[in-house]
Amino acid sequence: MDIQFIFLAIFLLVVFYYDAFKQVIPNWLNVIGVLGGLVINLLVGSIDGLLFSFLGGLVCGLILLVLYIFKALGAGDVKLFIAIGCISGVLFGLYALMYSIIFAGVIGVLYLIFTRTIFKQITLSVIHMKESLQKKSLTPMDEFKKNVATKFPFIYAVLPGVAVTYYYMIILGGN
Repeated sequence: MDIQFIFLAIFLLVVFYYDAFKQVIPNWLNVIGVLGGLVINLLVGSIDGLLFSFLGGLVCGLILLVLYIFKALGAGDVKLFIAIGCISGVLFGLYALMYSIIFAGVIGVLYLIFTRTIFKQITLSVIHMKESLQKKSLTPMDEFKKNVATKFPFIYAVLPGVAVTYYYMIILGGN
């Protein structure tokens, strides 16, 4: 296992603790992830490694920034993926993001099924969407997301997303 992925695993376990139990990812932790990724990749790959790391953080950060603008996730999650990109590069970061989003959807649906609230949530979301369209305003949808929608820490989806990415890209070697 490369040193980048050992660092990534330790970093994500610490992030998991903070996000799952304290509902926050501290900025200092993300700074450690970003700087650690930059330094490790610089040491391992010289200037090319630094560029690899910088581009990983930049691309992952820009994509997550769009999701943040649409209030799909928090600022801590954006900074988390900047760190993941800096540690692992663009391709790994993007695959990790894709798998994390898939896992988030699966976790959300399973939660709604097991709490038997899926039909209520779907009905309320349709009502709020209809109201948003009628008023030509996103306020009803924002209120739904803020007050009604089911939320859970994104790290619950990030850990399996990164694990699956590691399995397919590193263990199986599929780029």
